[in-house]
Amino acid sequence: MDMLWNIGLTTGLAIIGWIANQMWSELHRVQVLLNRTREEMNREFVTKNDVHNDINRVIHRIDTLESKIDRLMEVQQWDGRDRRT
Repeated sequence: MDMLWNIGLTTGLAIIGWIANQMWSELHRVQVLLNRTREEMNREFVTKNDVHNDINRVIHRIDTLESKIDRLMEVQQWDGRDRRT
């Protein structure tokens, strides 16, 4: 009877150990995948500062164009003639 009890306990502990090992391996695999996903997301997305800087550059260019158009309109009004013809 003791021999069967020992075999049963050993088998049960071996199964529990194998399941724990499989779960640990799967947890490690999921952590690696999560880290890779975080790295890929950082490559595709930009920070708020980057967006803010880019928007400021665009706004500056638009302001420059607006001032050039205003100067052109002032010159045309001052001459009193249409330069398109």
